[in-house]
Amino acid sequence: MTKNVLWIMSDQLRYNYLSCYGAKHIDTPNIDRLASRGVRFKRAYVQSPVCGPSRASFYTGRYMRSHGATWNGFPLPVGQPTLGEHMREIGVSCSLVGKSHMVPDRVGMTRLGIDPKTAQGRRIAAGGFDEIVRDDGTNHTDYPGRKSPEDYDKYLRDNGMDGDNPWEEWANTGIDADGKHRSGWLLENARLPARVPKEYSETAWLTTRGIEFIEGQGDDPWLMHLSYIKPHWPYIAPAPYNDMYDAKDMPPAVRGNAERQTDHPLLRSWMGTRISESFSRDEARDLVGPTYMGLIKELDDQLGRLFEYLRENGRMDDTMIVFCSDHGDNIGDHWLGEKDLFYDCSARVPLIVYDPRPEADGTRGSASGELVEAIDLVPTFLDFYDAKAKPHILEGRSLQPMLHGTAGNGRDYIVSEYDYATRLARRPTGVDQADARMCMIFDGRWKYIHVETMRPMLFDLESDPDELSDLGSDPAYQDQVDRLRDLHFDWTRQHHARISLTAEQIEGMTDEREPPGILIAYWNQDELEVDGLELPDHVRE
Repeated sequence: MTKNVLWIMSDQLRYNYLSCYGAKHIDTPNIDRLASRGVRFKRAYVQSPVCGPSRASFYTGRYMRSHGATWNGFPLPVGQPTLGEHMREIGVSCSLVGKSHMVPDRVGMTRLGIDPKTAQGRRIAAGGFDEIVRDDGTNHTDYPGRKSPEDYDKYLRDNGMDGDNPWEEWANTGIDADGKHRSGWLLENARLPARVPKEYSETAWLTTRGIEFIEGQGDDPWLMHLSYIKPHWPYIAPAPYNDMYDAKDMPPAVRGNAERQTDHPLLRSWMGTRISESFSRDEARDLVGPTYMGLIKELDDQLGRLFEYLRENGRMDDTMIVFCSDHGDNIGDHWLGEKDLFYDCSARVPLIVYDPRPEADGTRGSASGELVEAIDLVPTFLDFYDAKAKPHILEGRSLQPMLHGTAGNGRDYIVSEYDYATRLARRPTGVDQADARMCMIFDGRWKYIHVETMRPMLFDLESDPDELSDLGSDPAYQDQVDRLRDLHFDWTRQHHARISLTAEQIEGMTDEREPPGILIAYWNQDELEVDGLELPDHVRE
């Protein structure tokens, strides 16, 4: 049987805005149906709660500090092995339909003489994928990376929606009561219907392109990364999704007045940014939140169309389906906007894996409480294709034992990182860009956040599941701070860059001692003979 992988990723989707994860304010029956046939991971975390570095970790199976693409627009360095390379080594195509957020390492390619127009150069620019459709949701007119005409622009024009920038003028522009066009970039316009009909929205279009890709595949195995833009901003949705929900449907904001009084300088600074101040206003949250939910509902409806196609064409029998998000969205929780920082609303993501093999029958519809990281997907895909494991390169752990109910993953803690060197929040704190970094260690109960040059943060998710009380400066919890700080130190001391030789090769080098012909510190011929060595003929006694 040919085995395939359909890896679906949504952008900026909170785990607790899906009904299969306990949401009561929204119903997502199609995603729920996938969960009923697979394993739903309840404690999955990304390696960084920001698009670019999160995806770089997803695509490499490596921590952020290991691959070096630490922020949006920071390229994945040439030479970092990717999922695409691992798949092609075993004869599996690896294709992208949608967003990757990867940027080319032009300096590295120039240094190595790699032409960015070649297949190799294009793959480097796309994070290792073969681009079928590339749509990063950054098609606005002034964006320096915009390619014109984009596929989606052409699609809109072909369907009667013309303009200098159809993506911006139709998909991300609303119509007010007077028939005037209003930009979806402005939060006050979030409840207006987008000009684009729902049948031609970006979410619908990417679904269609994904189906077209599958239809075009023959008998050779494939992996497709179907990567949706939404519910990422601009927060604007086509009718009827724009007004499907109202402010009363929103769950209460998770925040407390005590958080406003924090003594932590970085948190205070972050709450003072424009994004955080905007989303802390009830008016903004009441407008944006329902549209965010509408975009999720639209995504679920389109996934229903995709899953129906798979059922009708027998693809549910030979295709592993993975659904996840690259990070969450604060939406005013903790007085914050956007993604950012390590609260569960941002760093914790939905992860559902459907394995079609009979070995997974015993876990269908189950939920796992194991600690899982984004980097676990690449080794899981290699396992699915019965490929040789690569623990010297991949820092994640395969989910297959959990999918087949044979074992857990043995992980004691999770690591997530944040490079805030480009964020204005560091300016009031006087932190140099070289020191603007944080790292989260989460052991399933205690969440420790190392902040370079400042005191750590600490949250007890057992007694404080909403993460409202930072215990990092409380002497009563110093033992937990010390313990988790030691875990962080242990992790930093691991090998993160030794990827060119396998453990087996290194063991062989140990057993072989020095390379052939290199004889170090032997006193005489007798000592050589003890080790089974001898001098070359021309110098032998």
